[in-house]
Amino acid sequence: MSGTRPIAPLRLDEGAQPDWHAQTDLLVVGFGGAGACAALEARERGLEVLALDRFTGGGATARSGGVVYAGGGTRYQARAGYNDDADSMFSYLRGEVGDAVKAETLRDFCERSVEQLAWLERHGARFEASVPPHKTSYPSDRYYLYYSGNESVPAYASLARPAPRGHRTKGAGMSGAALFSALRASAKENGVQLYSQCQVRRLVQDASGAVVGVEAWRLPPGSLAARRHAWLGRMATAVHPYAPPLAERLTAALRRIELDHAEPILIRARKGVLLSAGGFVFNREMVAEHAPQYLPALPLGTPGCDGSGIRLGLGVGAAAQRLEKISAWRFINPPLAWARGVIVNAQGERYCNEEVYGATLGHAMVEEQGGRAILILDRTLLKESLRQVGPGKVWSFQRLPVLLNLLFNRRRGDTPAALARAIGVPAENLRHTLEEYSRAARGEHTDAFGKSPAMLADLDDGPWYALDLSVDSKLYPCPAITLGGLRICERSGRVLDNAGAPIPGLYSAGRNAVGVASNLYISGLSIADCVYSGRRAAVHAASRVPAAIPETA
Repeated sequence: MSGTRPIAPLRLDEGAQPDWHAQTDLLVVGFGGAGACAALEARERGLEVLALDRFTGGGATARSGGVVYAGGGTRYQARAGYNDDADSMFSYLRGEVGDAVKAETLRDFCERSVEQLAWLERHGARFEASVPPHKTSYPSDRYYLYYSGNESVPAYASLARPAPRGHRTKGAGMSGAALFSALRASAKENGVQLYSQCQVRRLVQDASGAVVGVEAWRLPPGSLAARRHAWLGRMATAVHPYAPPLAERLTAALRRIELDHAEPILIRARKGVLLSAGGFVFNREMVAEHAPQYLPALPLGTPGCDGSGIRLGLGVGAAAQRLEKISAWRFINPPLAWARGVIVNAQGERYCNEEVYGATLGHAMVEEQGGRAILILDRTLLKESLRQVGPGKVWSFQRLPVLLNLLFNRRRGDTPAALARAIGVPAENLRHTLEEYSRAARGEHTDAFGKSPAMLADLDDGPWYALDLSVDSKLYPCPAITLGGLRICERSGRVLDNAGAPIPGLYSAGRNAVGVASNLYISGLSIADCVYSGRRAAVHAASRVPAAIPETA
């Protein structure tokens, strides 16, 4: 995949008259969540829109849980009895977002949040006010509004009034499919044209350096090659979480079809080209270059998350930022009993509040502890965890890894010293860790990491059990996504060069660009940023004067 090597553009000479296959106002490269939202906003503003997708559309959004991070007083929060406002949302998110975007950008994101959710509803998305009784990484089909980050964890709740802001799209199972289905249907109804199985291989620049179109390679619609390509794409995406080597072979077969059967076309964009082709977690060379400590994690997304959109931008002089930012998701709830246990490092010492959001725990695990995470339970918590993942209580993707680890990844010790020997950590450190944790659970002192009293457990009585949940675990894979991308103007979505100047005619959105979700991740923030950044780019493109180049040969 050539790592982060820029993809050189096709440059038109002065007075060149290209043979354009098609022309449009806004050309969208990557028809996932950000691309679909940009396309819809552009159509609302009267632009002609053509979207291109290497596969059949949807991207990582369609494979996601369909959670939209929204707050500031949505009607679903109100129905559930929660009072939220933009100031509280901003105060909480400022700690998670850090300096990924300017304070004024984040405030705008928060103040527009209620309207953003209503806009999605106008395009067919559905939400609900049902809240689960306990914190969870992803609620069952009975619940659609939940605490999707750290809002209710004491250290965060002391800074901003907590409220559930994870608005899960109404739909069975992983409801990202329901969210994107609504966006796709609305896009079709509103006149967005889509070229599926159409891979952009080069941007096109005019003699002044403005981006005026793309060179794409498209499989003949309806051909045997296109049908086989579509099947391989679905299979590679579906099997990757369970059999990565098989998925890699399927993806290699996809590339061969593209090289052997795709046909080149030039497409002109009168108002602008939007790069919304996702992140780069499936570009292993690129991950190795920028964040090698995350290579043992399980890439989460689709084969299209290969960094091609970023590399296209780099080829015309764009700047990339925060490529070292990757989010590893070490979720240990459900079962809730696991979150009441103790996570230790290779020295047998605690390093994090176990009730925090999984990406917060994953960040501490990878960035501070070399990827190590060993969960310590006693017999009571072990039995509780088995009950909590019983049939019908959690999703199968949550239940099966828990059961596999309790069966095959469990080490037992009748004393703390015996457990320490079994897992290879200093015995004195582990003994001290368990004693201090149990003292906090009994109320003898405040927990050193600020854990909620209800989430503590007295672990004084053995036997004890240890589960190695480190980033390289094969039985409990740790999913990861990339957060960095092209540097953009936060007011317009225009792509910026290394000097901070906008590149004429080029925009970026979603995980293709640096945005609100480019620091520390919480569930729903990426999709919310796709909506926000995609619409923002379309608004600016609608105001742009078209590039003055010949339209026909």
